[in-house]
Amino acid sequence: MDLAVLQAEAREKLDPLVYDYYSGGADEESTLSDNAAAWQRYRMRPHVLRDVSSVDISTEVLGTKVSMPVLVAPTGYHMLSHPEGEAASARGTAAAGTLMTVSTLATVSLEDVAAAAPGAPRWFQLYVHANRELAESVVGRVVAAGYQALVLTVDLPVVGNRRKDEDSDFTLPAGMRMANFEEEVPSVDGSGLSAFADTSLDSSLTFADIGWLTDLSGLPVVVKGVLRGDDAAAAMEAGAAGIIVSNHGGRQLDTAIATADALPEVVAAVGDSGEVFVDGGIRLGTDVVKALAMGAKAVMVGRPVLWGLATGGADGVQAVLEGFAEEVERAMVLCGATSVDEIDRSLLA
Repeated sequence: MDLAVLQAEAREKLDPLVYDYYSGGADEESTLSDNAAAWQRYRMRPHVLRDVSSVDISTEVLGTKVSMPVLVAPTGYHMLSHPEGEAASARGTAAAGTLMTVSTLATVSLEDVAAAAPGAPRWFQLYVHANRELAESVVGRVVAAGYQALVLTVDLPVVGNRRKDEDSDFTLPAGMRMANFEEEVPSVDGSGLSAFADTSLDSSLTFADIGWLTDLSGLPVVVKGVLRGDDAAAAMEAGAAGIIVSNHGGRQLDTAIATADALPEVVAAVGDSGEVFVDGGIRLGTDVVKALAMGAKAVMVGRPVLWGLATGGADGVQAVLEGFAEEVERAMVLCGATSVDEIDRSLLA
């Protein structure tokens, strides 16, 4: 699986404004580039002479069995990549046997995404609307549609300075909408998410809202956008079931720490009180194994899924995820690990 080649193919298919929206970061994009570079700074110490004739890369996340420790991260506006949007992504993810996190900013309704891959595991990423009644309505729909967890994004009180979007005046094309909100929020214009966030998102969120969402939904709440151990510990104390170490793909605070560098501190702070996940710059099976060795339960990938969707629809998404699975299995064999439970910190220099 050569994701650089796949990305180039996607770039040829996508409108330049869409490609820039998906691929871009904030300000100088230093965090964006450092996310991928950080995984390459770590080196591995493989075992040898282990019986690796049979390797199992499956795992469980919040009690749900998945085929691999690679999950689909929440990303918005999939219909910009493919006419079937998030429905195609859901089918491709289900075919690969793993879990998709559906974005608040999906262009297919959360109910239709669920119907596209019935029985498949899925989580819902939540931006809390300033109108709490609307937020409560969305959460009620999430529960009714059978989603198994809420992913609360906490690193977007305002939108980062995404220069490419501002320069291009990026907006959704005519006829495309944020399907989870019908006509209840202002139309998106200006720079897409910026307009939505400035007019609609609740910037007053605190740790107390983790408990509010847990009580409201009855679902585990995973807090996404944490880069510090003290924040992770506070989130767990407030009732979170897990943490996603994330800097929003380098799209929020530029010069923020790379997720690979933040992960060990968060893992130490969470300890046995919950599960830790990580996204940001994960492009190789060895990146996945390194993340597991640092203590992550699984990783999440976003942009590679969009490149697969753009080039091949549901089949393209499945191919990307199965490519990760093949690379993870190969890396585990070469490290002498026959299951994800055997991957630990001793494998890293």
